[in-house]
Amino acid sequence: LPFKCEKVGGFGRYQWIHVTLISLPGLFMASQNLLNNFVSGIPNHYCTLPGNYSLHNSTQQWLKAFIPLDASGTRLERCLRYVDPQWHLLTANASLNSTEAPTEGCVDGWTFERSEFIATTFGLVCSWKPLKQMIQTIYMGGVLTGAIIYGGLSDKFGRRSILIWSYLQLAILGCSSALSPNYSAYCIFRFLSGMAVSGIIINGVSLKVEWIPTPQRTLVGTLSSFFFTFGQLILAGLAYWLRDWRKLQVVVCLPQFIAFAYSWWYCESARWLLLKNRSKDALKALQRVARINGKHEAMEKLTVEVLHSHMKKEMESQKSTYTAVDLVRTRAMRRISVCLVVVWFATSFAYYGIVMDMQKFGVSIYLIQIIFGAVDFPSKLLALGMLSVLGRRITQAMCLFVAGSVVFANILVPTEMQTLRTALACLGKGFISASFTTVYLYTGELYPTVIRQTGMGLVSTMARVGSMAAPAVLILDEVLPSLPSLVYGGAAIIATGFACFLPETLNINLPDTIDDVEDKWCEHTAFHSTPTSESVWRLGLNDRDKI
Repeated sequence: LPFKCEKVGGFGRYQWIHVTLISLPGLFMASQNLLNNFVSGIPNHYCTLPGNYSLHNSTQQWLKAFIPLDASGTRLERCLRYVDPQWHLLTANASLNSTEAPTEGCVDGWTFERSEFIATTFGLVCSWKPLKQMIQTIYMGGVLTGAIIYGGLSDKFGRRSILIWSYLQLAILGCSSALSPNYSAYCIFRFLSGMAVSGIIINGVSLKVEWIPTPQRTLVGTLSSFFFTFGQLILAGLAYWLRDWRKLQVVVCLPQFIAFAYSWWYCESARWLLLKNRSKDALKALQRVARINGKHEAMEKLTVEVLHSHMKKEMESQKSTYTAVDLVRTRAMRRISVCLVVVWFATSFAYYGIVMDMQKFGVSIYLIQIIFGAVDFPSKLLALGMLSVLGRRITQAMCLFVAGSVVFANILVPTEMQTLRTALACLGKGFISASFTTVYLYTGELYPTVIRQTGMGLVSTMARVGSMAAPAVLILDEVLPSLPSLVYGGAAIIATGFACFLPETLNINLPDTIDDVEDKWCEHTAFHSTPTSESVWRLGLNDRDKI
């Protein structure tokens, strides 16, 4: 409803307050997505000694009689202990071939050096270690489910209502997860929290955009995307300060109560109200915005008839229906859809594969989180520059190829060279973030207006499937430590080939119909006009699809 936005004050006082209030909870969306890094870490541990032995003097030397050394010969074995104490190992110059002494699992549990992680509470180590990665997969399953459920409910009940409910759901269930008595309960709470996160992101972005005039969307969208980046830095600081997974869980969810309290101030989307034949409610919303923006004259001139005259075209367009089948029915649309599905899946898959296993770099997870968050700033600027100079297709393919190559290169770097491994990981994370920036803009320009939201829904779903699969692949490191990296890097390289088959859209106007796509891109020609501000504005919204 850009015309009416201009009439009631354009980007005035209401829009500034509206955008700010909706964007603020975004600071803690990164905390929800990456929380598993600081909740499911594994501290140093060893088998608890039998109960009839005192632990008051359990020094490293004393423990040698109970716990064998690992393969490196420098650290205690984490998951085994001697069946019987080997007292002679405490004498000077004593040695024993550890394979000669019988061992057993940690039948009495484990002793942890620190207790800040959920693994220490629910014993997610040794044979139970894969369960810690399943927490993130279950959470992402909730995000996917929430996108499907709340996306449909928002079209029926409105953006504002579902957004308010999502704030309350995340606040209550997120805080409740800190009280989980067992692993199963925690996973259920995380799944429901993931659903709420989807509701907040989807409806927050829609409600924000539908009250912003077109010329300001580029600035607002870009600035809003940095809330996710700043949120990554905030998460690292909170986790370092609290050092307790239950406290961290509560602190990152409590702000949603504040968001719930002030969200009642939001106006429902006037565009949605009109399309639902609630013209009087739409008029009241527009008059309220005009009053806040100080446009009293415009407020008096607004009538239901005026609104209908300016929304006539959009209201008539609702009569034509398109389904997901139309995304693959014709040749050009089928090629675009198949390629984008692979690119979106690989981008999300590789992104979460890189950021969800910080302990493998051998440095502080708090420091690596800050570095990973900071690298998003130059990566966004790099993507913007490359998109303007090289075009969409080359930028997309290059970002995926470099990210995959860096992941492969890191496999060859010895674990002792932690600085180089961390630098390569940051480089890979930067390029995969740039890939996210590119693919969101690219998708909006490739799909025609009549089915653009359906197409975005399809590829966003594949992105969430990729984010669900990424943590599960980390389980493969039990088979071969380098196997997860091979899978993540391979996915990015394969997606590079698919990206090369996408049409170029630089300086090309957005297509309106499926026939536009077939007539132009099947013949490898282009629309000879400049992109609209809507297509450029999409650059700022890429972070919501990382969820």
